[in-house]
Amino acid sequence: MGAPAAKGAVLTRGMAGIVVEKGIKDANNMGAAMAPAAASTLLRFFGESGETPENYDLIVTGDLGYEGSAILRDLTATEGLILPEHLCNDCGMMIYARTLDDTHAGGSGCGCSAVVLASYLIPKVVSGQIRRMLFVGTGAMMSPDSVKQGQTIPAVAHLVEIVHGK
Repeated sequence: MGAPAAKGAVLTRGMAGIVVEKGIKDANNMGAAMAPAAASTLLRFFGESGETPENYDLIVTGDLGYEGSAILRDLTATEGLILPEHLCNDCGMMIYARTLDDTHAGGSGCGCSAVVLASYLIPKVVSGQIRRMLFVGTGAMMSPDSVKQGQTIPAVAHLVEIVHGK
């Protein structure tokens, strides 16, 4: 007698990120600081799980923005992992219509992940519009003082797999 199958959105796997620091000091370019951490986590996940990006309906990051997302795809491609653009998105990019809102880079901060995941993505998983997705929460570890002191900005990215429960 096993437990009944979960319905709705089900977290099936996760992977803790590893802190990555690549020398970025510009607090106005957080996507560049966080993209290497997201790449590290995705490379480890796909390497260890045997999955491929094509096994997912969506691979979404937290708040890399347009520039950070492009850097992420370049970093993973350099290591042999192609993240097809049609499968990838970013919560910071999804919040704004770049051409209408004149945002240039997209949204920033942990609120991007919370708003998009809770109000937009989870309902799509529950309804079955998205059957399988990877959510990669991105974050930078800095303070106003560390930025003023010119310190580098370390980052981390944790991953969860979310699937449609029947």
